[in-house]
Amino acid sequence: MKKTASSEEAMRQPFDRVRAYVDGKGEHTSFTDVVALAEITADSMQAFFESIDRSIYSELREIADYITNMRNEITQLRAGELKTDRIPKAGEHLGAIVMATEEATNSIMEAAEAMLAAEGEDEATYKALVNDKVMSIFEACSFQDITGQRIARVVETLENIENRIGRFAAAVQTKGEAAAEESERERRARELLLNGPQAKGVAIDQNDVDALFS
Repeated sequence: MKKTASSEEAMRQPFDRVRAYVDGKGEHTSFTDVVALAEITADSMQAFFESIDRSIYSELREIADYITNMRNEITQLRAGELKTDRIPKAGEHLGAIVMATEEATNSIMEAAEAMLAAEGEDEATYKALVNDKVMSIFEACSFQDITGQRIARVVETLENIENRIGRFAAAVQTKGEAAAEESERERRARELLLNGPQAKGVAIDQNDVDALFS
């Protein structure tokens, strides 16, 4: 535990009183002087230990408050709920998004291929085919609404997790953390610029790429 200025002062006082008493008596001391010195020492040490007790109690009180606050934050984190409910549901939503996107893509491609492959049909038949396939494409594009709702739920879950972790980090008063060790996959992606799709304003503009090769 960390010593405070008051506790250090309390430690010096007993020895200062004893030293002052001995210096005042010189070389000639009696039994009465020894008894008086013992009384001074006992009184001084009692004050010293009382000061230490107050200091220790104060520090233990701070530790107890910190532990109580930490326990409350851990309760608010609700890790069990995240593990058994929110994160699994987010995974289900992402899986459904992938499946819906795949099904819509297949439907659109099949409709486009059917229109391109139409041959030897009269104008009325071809027009009816095109109308039918275009309607199929429009219906397939409706997946966007459902996937948008699912994505919104996933984002909500991520924000909820972020808020809980942020509040917990603030409670434990974390400071600068060391960077996580880079995995082999991350290193390869960084060195080969395998970053995948980039957000607007982050990715290199196609015009810049064309200018580079021109």
